[in-house]
Amino acid sequence: MSNIFNDTIIRAYKGEATNYTPAWFMRQAGRSQPEYRELKKKYSLFEITHQPELCAYVTRLPVENYHVDAAILYKDIMSPLPAIGIDVEIKSGIGPVIHNPINSIHDVEKLGTINPQADVPYVLDTIRLLTEEQLQVPLIGFSGAPFTLASYMIEGGPSKNYSKTKSFMYQHRDAWFLLMDKLADMTITYVDAQIEAGAQAIQIFDSWVGSLNAADYRIFIKPVMTRIFSELQRHGVPLIIFGVGARHLLMEFNDLPVDVVGLDWRTSIQEARKMGVTKVLQGNLDPAILLTEWETIERRTQAILDEGLADGNHVFNLGHGVTPDIQPATLKQLTAFIHEYTNREM
Repeated sequence: MSNIFNDTIIRAYKGEATNYTPAWFMRQAGRSQPEYRELKKKYSLFEITHQPELCAYVTRLPVENYHVDAAILYKDIMSPLPAIGIDVEIKSGIGPVIHNPINSIHDVEKLGTINPQADVPYVLDTIRLLTEEQLQVPLIGFSGAPFTLASYMIEGGPSKNYSKTKSFMYQHRDAWFLLMDKLADMTITYVDAQIEAGAQAIQIFDSWVGSLNAADYRIFIKPVMTRIFSELQRHGVPLIIFGVGARHLLMEFNDLPVDVVGLDWRTSIQEARKMGVTKVLQGNLDPAILLTEWETIERRTQAILDEGLADGNHVFNLGHGVTPDIQPATLKQLTAFIHEYTNREM
């Protein structure tokens, strides 16, 4: 690595003092970037991720354009599912569509295992390319969590209430726990390979687990999440958990063997601490704020940064992903403001 490599965010994830508050944005690669939109005229998401040089370019863009403190690998949480036998298609305007949804324990039993080197070599090649090109900030790898992946696999696509998923969980416990185990095995193997290829931090997106109550989370989800993070700990890289609408699960997240708990915009840093969360916190500006005038953006960002500075353990992010209508210039200005406002260098 170059001697000007910026590891600020890794130190922040480990709870160490930093000269400023580091920042990155979920879904910073793609979506609102004009260069990415040009690529999408020619290629689908899966086609981009299958071409390492193109995928590395998309991953690098926000680092170069916004000067954020981390890159996050450009791919989708659906990327490993075809390897285990799930027929998934990303449809524009809809999201992931599963053509062979899970309906029974027999469907679960038929699921295979993943061999990352054979099944998703393009993901690993993209990571290697980025590290060989001496990306000047850490690369965050990621995976979907078992519940969130299962919700797509059972519902057949995005859902508003996850009723099929939850009824399957309640009615078919043996099938559910088998599915969780298979998805946990896939996640561990997939993330192991990302770290071995060069990813320097890992975020597990349990985006939709907030649809469960805390009691059900403890029974149906927490054991498998504990196993995933416990096994990944051996690599010594920072581990991050994030869910949307999961305020009632924050203390469950805090119990997991993770380094960082991501907050969505519904819960402030102070509120999380009052609840008893002790891990490093990441978050949590509402992405919709970035569609307003700069005065509002600055005021709301400053309030989060003030809480983070007072807390001492904070990485700035959005409370969910960048939306396509957010202007790239706004993200660049936001990053500069975060760095300047929190600069603690003498």
